[in-house]
Amino acid sequence: MLVRHARITVHTCAGRPSYHNITDDVRRIIAQSGVHDGICTVTSAHTTCSIFFEEYMHDRNFYGDELLHVDLNEALDKIAPRQTTEGQYHSPGPRHIAYGMGKTDPAYPAEEWTMLNTDGHLRSDIIGASETFPVMEGELLVGAVGSIYFVDFDQTRERVRHANVVVLGSKE
Repeated sequence: MLVRHARITVHTCAGRPSYHNITDDVRRIIAQSGVHDGICTVTSAHTTCSIFFEEYMHDRNFYGDELLHVDLNEALDKIAPRQTTEGQYHSPGPRHIAYGMGKTDPAYPAEEWTMLNTDGHLRSDIIGASETFPVMEGELLVGAVGSIYFVDFDQTRERVRHANVVVLGSKE
């Protein structure tokens, strides 16, 4: 049994959800794994991020977002509107804000407004943090237009994010 762990790094944007097609990265990791038949699991390492499987859309808006992602954003806006002020949601409460303000990450200095990302957590909860795919004869089975996407729903700031990939299976 072979097991390969790998990480994909993405750089997100501020002001809107940040979508990344990571299908080619996952295919490369599968090829490097030596797994002939098995499964590949892709997971988000972040609570405001999701992994999902969807058809690749050729059409994009002026920001470069695929139109299906724009449609997804509009649907999610109705369910979990973007958090623009404190008190809009129950979360974050004072204890969580105190916790967040106590973190010392030089890449992301703590400011109270950066804690206003409840919508990102809710959207990630709805979409999910992982997907598992079959691998047959060394190939990722996602069809001709199936794609794997990483999305960061936290719109407060740019960040460096990670998707974890585990390929598990047998050699030829």
